[in-house]
Amino acid sequence: MKNILFFFIFIIFTTNANGHIADYLNLKKIYMEIFKDGKNIGFCEYKFIQKDSFLEVQNITKFNVDLLGLKIFTIDSHGTEVYKNNKLISFKSKTYQNKKQKFVNLNFKKKTNNFFIEGSSFVGFASLNNVVGNWWNHDLLKTDTQISPLSGSIKKQVVSFIQKEKIELYGKEYNTHKFKLKSLDTNLPKDKKLDFDIWINPKNNLILKVSYNRMGTWEYRLKTLN
Repeated sequence: MKNILFFFIFIIFTTNANGHIADYLNLKKIYMEIFKDGKNIGFCEYKFIQKDSFLEVQNITKFNVDLLGLKIFTIDSHGTEVYKNNKLISFKSKTYQNKKQKFVNLNFKKKTNNFFIEGSSFVGFASLNNVVGNWWNHDLLKTDTQISPLSGSIKKQVVSFIQKEKIELYGKEYNTHKFKLKSLDTNLPKDKKLDFDIWINPKNNLILKVSYNRMGTWEYRLKTLN
């Protein structure tokens, strides 16, 4: 009975989330701190710029992982999503990962009613069901495929509601819904698999925290928004 209840809560949540880019029209900025094994290593910031029927979401993500004073893993990423009437029409990003450049150039094609992606890991057409895998957008929890914001690759996923859970962030308590987002293909190499725990505020559908394990425990924590 408990699992059935959780299933219906998830269905209600995802149905209400459908196409709700408009939920973010009153926001100007979301700022998340990034932690590895409890140490602050960087940040992820989203800026929201609205003009008429367009919404532009600008992202900067930067972090450095040090070992014995040496940078062993770095990310410096800049991306921009553009929506018209709540529909994604373009996404562009450039990322330097350990001095290696990755990129995405996505555009909506009206004639074929899909996306065309030119990315460092994928070139081709993609369904409009895809969501760019950025942590500001709760629609990521209702789709079965996402587009990597770093390389443009398309990743099939399964999202499950886990439980209601109270968490504390920066001295404030939140009643959250916890989800698990995993790759559909369990045979993928470990470094290619999606395996995230995601806590969302059901009052405003904002993602509060993301956690995953990859050579340590990583967390994205929502610190401020305005």
